[in-house]
Amino acid sequence: MDIRSLDGDDPAAIADLLPGFRETMSLELPADPPVTEALLTRLFQSRHGAGRLVLAAYDGEEAAGVLKLGFDLGDPGGPGHGSLWVFPGHRGRGHGRALVAAGRAALRSRGRAPLLVDAPAGDRAEGFARAVGGVLTARTVRNRVPLRGPGAGALEMWAARPVPGYRLHRWSGPCPDGLADSYARAWGALAEPVNGRARPRDPSVVDVRAREAEAARAGHRIRGAAVLPEGDDTVVGYSTLLVRDSPMADSGETLVLPTHRRRGLGTWLKSALLTDAALGHQRLAVVQVFNETGNTAVLMLNKKLGFTADSTWSTYALDA
Repeated sequence: MDIRSLDGDDPAAIADLLPGFRETMSLELPADPPVTEALLTRLFQSRHGAGRLVLAAYDGEEAAGVLKLGFDLGDPGGPGHGSLWVFPGHRGRGHGRALVAAGRAALRSRGRAPLLVDAPAGDRAEGFARAVGGVLTARTVRNRVPLRGPGAGALEMWAARPVPGYRLHRWSGPCPDGLADSYARAWGALAEPVNGRARPRDPSVVDVRAREAEAARAGHRIRGAAVLPEGDDTVVGYSTLLVRDSPMADSGETLVLPTHRRRGLGTWLKSALLTDAALGHQRLAVVQVFNETGNTAVLMLNKKLGFTADSTWSTYALDA
């Protein structure tokens, strides 16, 4: 066994990891569609404002497992956050421990801590985490909502209920030039950390365009909606959706600035965005989003819109 550092943007690295990932996900998430090369490429691509570390364990020339970490370049001592997988045919041989040791060493060399790893909740993940000194720090649920049929009724109902004194501006593709600066300022209010990605810090239009380019490289088309007060061009809330060549899309961010909350704007924004997406993409059938169980406001919003949880993930912290 040896540990190799890979470039997550290298097609050869994706080709090495794809067979193991397909086998792993067919066992861990059997109801999900098979893992494709395009999906794995999206998972491993570099992110705006973030560093990335991909360490793979090999048995000979066969990939046996992988540790993928991202870290916020604006937080020099911050954590590396990502996921660790040992592929089914290689378990019980020490690959997981070796990847953890290599990840810890890599973070120490960068002055970073801790190592944060996400995994599907279950006895195997919990037992491994205990064995390597991991401490459970968070639970995340994957929520999904159908965009068609009876399950979409809540979305359609809330989308048809505009909030007095406000208007929506929708787009598909890049954020319109006239909104981009105000949208960037609203994005800067986002406080929720995202696995392995950089927090927004005084983002500008340049950052907005960089993130849009990142989405395009991943094969995503961004659909967005912003809410503005009547007679004003200031974005006070927004919601995004990442659509790809698939029946499933990923919900991005939904944010309403604090002074405009508790008026139903988030509900209206997100429901309108998703119903518009269903009309604009006939193949699109379901939207998924991951939410920490401690984020009760977002969980309540998603439940109101008809999202239901179908799996739970755990985050473990390991000292570097």
